[in-house]
Amino acid sequence: MATLTDPIADFLTRLKNSVRARKETFDAPHSRIKVDIARILKEEGFIWNYEVTTVDGFTRLVVTNRFEGKTAALTDLRRVSKPGRRRYVGSQDVPKVIKGFGIAILSTPKGILSGAKARRANVGGEYLAEVW
Repeated sequence: MATLTDPIADFLTRLKNSVRARKETFDAPHSRIKVDIARILKEEGFIWNYEVTTVDGFTRLVVTNRFEGKTAALTDLRRVSKPGRRRYVGSQDVPKVIKGFGIAILSTPKGILSGAKARRANVGGEYLAEVW
C-alpha cells in the first residue's frame, strides 16, 4: 500500500468517486479532521450520515451518501489548499462558492468550520476545500 501525502484529498476523492459511481456508502481511514469534514457535510446536507467503526483493529470512517431519487446532493468538490501549496484566507476574504450554493471548508483556530460559520465567527484560516 502506498503512503499518502495528503489524506484529506484522499478522503475527498473517495467521496467524489463514490457519488459518481452511485454507491450508497464508502469507507476511509479514520482521522479527526476527516470526521470534522464529514460533520460539516452532514450539517450542510451533502451526506446522510457518517460513523466511526473498527474493523480488524483498524478504525474506519463510514459515510452514507445522500441521493434524492437518482440525483446526488453533492455535484462536485475541489481541494484548494494542498501540501505543496497552502492557501490561507482572512476572515473578510472567506469566499462564497457558486454564489452561495456551495460551501467552503476552512481549518480555523476554532476548529474545522464551513465558510458561513467562519464569517459569522469572524475567523479565517486554511482554505481546505469547496463543495457544491
